[in-house]
Amino acid sequence: MTDFPSTAVTRAFVLAAGLGKRMRPITATTPKPLVEVAGKSLVDYALDRIAEAGIPEAVVNVHYLADLMEAHLVRRRAAPRITISDERGTLLETGGGVKKALDHLGSAPFMVLNSDSFWLEGPQPNLRRLVAAWDPERMDMLLLLASAATSLGYDGPGDFNMDKEGRLTRRAEREVSPFVYAGVAIVKPELFADTPEGSFSLNLLFDRAIAAERLFGLRLDGQWLHVGTPEALREAEERVRASATQP
Repeated sequence: MTDFPSTAVTRAFVLAAGLGKRMRPITATTPKPLVEVAGKSLVDYALDRIAEAGIPEAVVNVHYLADLMEAHLVRRRAAPRITISDERGTLLETGGGVKKALDHLGSAPFMVLNSDSFWLEGPQPNLRRLVAAWDPERMDMLLLLASAATSLGYDGPGDFNMDKEGRLTRRAEREVSPFVYAGVAIVKPELFADTPEGSFSLNLLFDRAIAAERLFGLRLDGQWLHVGTPEALREAEERVRASATQP
């Protein structure tokens, strides 16, 4: 049994219900969280990092090819302990999926991860860094951000600007910003009060936190690998293998 260190965050939610349309034809028969990079599924990378960060419990939502997802998760023996949030009936997007699972996540701040959030670690594990940087007195949400310029497989204009204190604002239209959301956040559950029933995006909560000047970011230490397409997946595999052979 894993001996977990004390941490300010004890639960995580893994978003694993999406259709993975941009990853077709791979995802015609395999849910995107079960797609492998260098011999290991994306969802297992996420769950292993949750465990490494000292977070003992995780909730994982399922919708697309849910039976395959459940079978994989049930067979998993390593930490963290997993609860499945069943969205077979309706796909609820990122915000709605988390809201449906709030009873499993408790009243304390929790971590939310996209199941396909994937990066090469720097000297310090990034989820531990995120937990250490979390300050509920100043923050309603804390996002892990990657460099838009150096991330593999990403060629967009970025998502956020960050001031010297780590406070975030949205990229303006036609502007290029230096940071892209890397798919990991720490969130206060009370932010879900007065949110829509059914399907909605976490972007709603990002914007509410920005309006209150309580959305903060932490720059990822390492390299973010955007695995949104089959081509990007191949590039990520090459990068992982190359990093494994470096001294």
